Amino acid sequence: MCAKLKLMAETDLYKVLGVEKTATADEIKSAYRKLAKKYHPDMYTTASAAEKKNAEEKFKEINHAYEVLSDAEKRKVYDTYGTEDPSQGFGGAGGFWGGNASGGMDFDIGDIFSSFFGGNPFGESTRGRAKSNRAVQGEDIRINLTLTFEEAAFGCEKEARYKRSENCPDCKGTGAKGGVTKSCPKCGGSGVINSVKRTPLGQFSTQTVCPDCGGTGRISEEKCPKCGGKGRVTKERALKIIVPAGIDDGQRMTYYNEGEAGYNGGPSGNAVVFITVKPHKYFVRKGSDLYLDYPITMIQAALGCRVQIPTLKEPADLEIPAGTQSGTVFRLKNKGIKHLKLKDYGDLYVNVIVEIPKTVTSEQRDLLYKLDASSTMKQYPKKAAFKDKM
Repeated sequence: MCAKLKLMAETDLYKVLGVEKTATADEIKSAYRKLAKKYHPDMYTTASAAEKKNAEEKFKEINHAYEVLSDAEKRKVYDTYGTEDPSQGFGGAGGFWGGNASGGMDFDIGDIFSSFFGGNPFGESTRGRAKSNRAVQGEDIRINLTLTFEEAAFGCEKEARYKRSENCPDCKGTGAKGGVTKSCPKCGGSGVINSVKRTPLGQFSTQTVCPDCGGTGRISEEKCPKCGGKGRVTKERALKIIVPAGIDDGQRMTYYNEGEAGYNGGPSGNAVVFITVKPHKYFVRKGSDLYLDYPITMIQAALGCRVQIPTLKEPADLEIPAGTQSGTVFRLKNKGIKHLKLKDYGDLYVNVIVEIPKTVTSEQRDLLYKLDASSTMKQYPKKAAFKDKM
């Protein structure tokens, strides 16, 4: 399928990191570290969904900017064309053909170039970049962990077992028997094949992954018998997960370097634990606060009473005054869940529900009639107010 090229203005990567175009590599690294720490997802575990989404987008944008500007070759391309991928547009106001860069212009680049020299000058994919033999971090692994309501509230220890790829111990990840490799003769050890094509539109250079070494720049004379030349083996991993008290449903925990093995000596990916918390039979959680519907009889509501309210620990006494109406909410301080990053606890909100008996005996009915007959409108202010409006 032919690639689509869209000429439009891209985000200024220097502005993303808050540095000048003349910034040094150290200045770029310093700016990146500061912003990455500010917008790291771990800093927004208790934030709202909108704040989490915004931080996640900013974090991705910052990482992308650093990935381009920290690489000398990518930065040179970006400074030249206004994009890290020339196939996505040729920078500068107005784009390659002087079109409207802000509005954008779509066309099929494959059709244009193939009509001149029978192929796409940007390789197999205009979006893909030829991988050099630089170190690349391994992929992350997702671990789904389900907790009971109490485990999330008080914290716990869990063990997760999963399979991940690791560097072969025999060849040290090289894929070669005994770890002995030599420079790839086809690409000269660069891991990429460069070629230049002349077209009516000018001269274009292409860069593709070396088919012989797969972009590593090294080849083996004999494959490692343990991993079959892949340089990686699959092993089962037992990861001890320390769940902090107060963690909530939908939050994540990251264990660095516990994911898939890296490439070309790069670091391993991360193990990301996605938390699911089972609902409680009685309590509803909102942040660090708990909510409970507590039923009482109409006699208890009328006369007042002292009841014991269940909490996640020991029961707590609650004094319900006479004349309490259904829907009245009482607050029990510090009877909620521990704040994830603080020592404080949330509160427990008790919503009193006055329950009316579904059936009564004849004796109870007589007593209720007597009670109603002896009642005055002053005892029912809401009913009296409603009657006055009629």
